Amino acid sequence: MEHMERNLSMLCDYYELTMGNGYLQKGIGDRIAYFDVFYRSVPDGGGFAIACGLEQVVEYIQQLHFSREDIEFLRGKGIFCQEFLDYLRDFHFSGDIYAVPEGTPVFPGEPILTVRAPAIEAQLIETYVLLAINHQTMIATKANRIVRAAEGRTVLEFGSRRAQGADAAIIGARAAYIGGCGGTACTLTDEMYGVPAGGTMAHAWVQMFDTEYEAFETYCRMYPTNATLLVDTYNTLKSGVPNAIRAFKEVLLPQGITKCAIRLDSGDISYLSKQARKMLDEAGLTECTITASNSLDEYLIRDLMMQGAKVDTFGVGERLITSKSTPVFGGVYKLVAVEKEPGQIVPKIKVSENTAKITNPGFKKVYRYYDRESGKAEADELCLWDETVNPQQPREIFDPNATWKTKTLTDFTVRELLVPIFKDGELVYHMPSLKEIRSYCQQQIETLWDEVKRFENPHKFYVDLSRSLWELKRELLNEAKMGQGHK
Repeated sequence: MEHMERNLSMLCDYYELTMGNGYLQKGIGDRIAYFDVFYRSVPDGGGFAIACGLEQVVEYIQQLHFSREDIEFLRGKGIFCQEFLDYLRDFHFSGDIYAVPEGTPVFPGEPILTVRAPAIEAQLIETYVLLAINHQTMIATKANRIVRAAEGRTVLEFGSRRAQGADAAIIGARAAYIGGCGGTACTLTDEMYGVPAGGTMAHAWVQMFDTEYEAFETYCRMYPTNATLLVDTYNTLKSGVPNAIRAFKEVLLPQGITKCAIRLDSGDISYLSKQARKMLDEAGLTECTITASNSLDEYLIRDLMMQGAKVDTFGVGERLITSKSTPVFGGVYKLVAVEKEPGQIVPKIKVSENTAKITNPGFKKVYRYYDRESGKAEADELCLWDETVNPQQPREIFDPNATWKTKTLTDFTVRELLVPIFKDGELVYHMPSLKEIRSYCQQQIETLWDEVKRFENPHKFYVDLSRSLWELKRELLNEAKMGQGHK
């Protein structure tokens, strides 16, 4: 079967192309449009999500083009005008993109990324921008929940074979690392992104030998500095752990090697880990660590920690790489403004009977306020693009859904979350290394109060609207109510 090279510029919903063709024929293809990417509810009922996927968006924008084969394919559809096909031949992104840095905790309703570009360009990039951010944000958020449940124990991502496709396995492991995982089983993610890959043996290795001990002894001789033995192929406590102890003592200790490990992949992990720990300690192998795997998630790990399980490392697979409990991150891409004249920003609003789906109009920025003494994040505020905040002056914020609920911030610092990524089609953002993103994420998580980080019924972090934005939104809603829209 003949396979063609993928051009991700064609990874777009078909209606992006029909709309682009229509904009061009209507003469509004060059009209500047503003789109926000945001989400409405936190996965797993948590308190926050972790923004991720920006690096892939940047790579995509830099490679945007339509090949001769793409254009001929579209011509064959019989609905696109020649002018549009000619437009695609020289297509490139010429607009602006603003985004929160990867690893930033983000909350419902606030822009994670904003696009300002000619309407056709802004429309054509929607699908890929959403899939890159939705997928990786979902995995990074899930990974961080699992890592927090482990209370300082190492969590490794083990999910490649359960991922929904090759891209999900590779990029998912990257996102899991940003979220806090210490490494991955996916070799390609290590090669491409530098996420530490590791692993030792499967049950097949043990079964391949005549005896369990021979399998363990052989492995220890071949890989003395990387000996993690899988001890549950036959009987964990009666043969697996005793044979591992024997192999460690006969092969590793004579070489002066005390660093080793066993892995439990089935059974009652809490009970088995306690018994194994006792057996290892009695054998003098106090530095031997215990790794546990087998369909783990944050809830099972939390229970194991509460039960005093003697586990040093958790390998988490399918429930992490697919975010099984909440497998969809509902990020959306909504028009919030247009420019009918250069620099004249006309706000737009989407109205719905479902109030959660009513958008926040206009070109915006997001401020995050921190308590100066504790360093903890107090609230986020969505403001219009030309609003500024003076941290030397008190700042009153209010709940946009219950305006009588107000809070005055006095001793605070403030940070603008959205930063320029592309300007006039050129990359202006310094892309940090993956380790820098991971470290930044860990630092930002520490700025959240513990109440926001609860797994169930977390404290709702304040995401407020500035007075100017709230009044603009109310004005547009009133106009929509009168059936006028905003012209």
